[in-house]
Amino acid sequence: EDPSLERHFKGHRDAVTSVDFSLNKKQLASGSMDSCLMIWSMKPQMRAYRFVGHKDAVMCVQFSPSGHLVASGSRDKTVRLWVPSVQGESTVFKAHTGTVRSVHFSSDGQSLVTASDDKTVKVWTVHRQKFLFSLSQHINWVRCARFSPDGRLIVSASDDKTVKLWDKTSRECIHSFCEHGGFVNHVDFHPSGTCIAAAGTDSTVKVWDVRMNRLLQHYQGNSVVNSLSFHPSGNYLVTASNDSTLKILDLLEGRLLYTLHGHQGPATCVAFSRTGDLFASGGSDEQVMVWKTNFDAADYSDALKTQKSCSSVDGSHLTGSEMDHGIHHKKTKTQDPGRNHEQQEEDARLVNTLEHIMGQLDVLTQTVSILEQRLTLTEDKLKECLENQQKIIQNKTN
Repeated sequence: EDPSLERHFKGHRDAVTSVDFSLNKKQLASGSMDSCLMIWSMKPQMRAYRFVGHKDAVMCVQFSPSGHLVASGSRDKTVRLWVPSVQGESTVFKAHTGTVRSVHFSSDGQSLVTASDDKTVKVWTVHRQKFLFSLSQHINWVRCARFSPDGRLIVSASDDKTVKLWDKTSRECIHSFCEHGGFVNHVDFHPSGTCIAAAGTDSTVKVWDVRMNRLLQHYQGNSVVNSLSFHPSGNYLVTASNDSTLKILDLLEGRLLYTLHGHQGPATCVAFSRTGDLFASGGSDEQVMVWKTNFDAADYSDALKTQKSCSSVDGSHLTGSEMDHGIHHKKTKTQDPGRNHEQQEEDARLVNTLEHIMGQLDVLTQTVSILEQRLTLTEDKLKECLENQQKIIQNKTN
């Protein structure tokens, strides 16, 4: 079944710049050039909330992973953190010296990464809105910045025509992808964390493997691509373009699946819900639209299960040629149906075992990083105690 338009929200008084679903899909947030943030209820007949506070256009919005906060960035150079309730209280901090183009929560909800026209990417703590550090190697406006799913990397896209990959711990730029022929409007991590996709004014979408830093896929459109979003299964990508269309790309097949016409004028932003059964889009026509994905449901609920148990959707799956090769390889073995069936069962068992091991490894990695953090804290405390002792001894001898 093809994707279909489910809901239509009208209320913004200027172009919509950004959309995001809450975790439970009960709410949808949108930002607009009208300086307002709107929270729409997905339940019919429920009222929408309009949050006023920014002094200029709202460029970006995102729900925190828990859904208890919404972050917004604005042309007024501030970031606001809102409680998406009737009162709509918010805390505000001056984040940059230029327009804030992008806000993104880390998957643990503890950190926030912001990107700005002041050419920097900044990282903040969410709870105290404390500034942590700045990444400043871009030489033009930074349009977008995202944390990797495991929170160890940050990717940023800029009008300097590069996509930069950063190590969060060392704060170093690990790699610059320079293949774009125009400004890079949007970038995001594949759910597995092994790849990134970037959209540009050169009408392309490019997918790179971040482990080998190689280009995996390249989609040439005929209009500026403003925004993109990965389906949670990692098998699809939706884009929003200046020609008013949304396009759904099949990453496994490496081809365009659907072109959707809904907006009058440029489609500015697009985002899948956390479960992938819905996606939302916004446009210069001031409208927010919610679409039912309607892909074969079994097709991606299985993929989602493996995705949850471990980061199994591997980057190498994305190269169409390798995928095809794998398929042909299997097809040549079908002379003996019984043998083939056993082989398939054996393969499935092997895949399950490997996925289980990968899952365990992920858990171990997480545990080790938590232990490392605790060790660092303990070391700091110990250092403090020793320094204090030194001071006491010195005072006594003096």
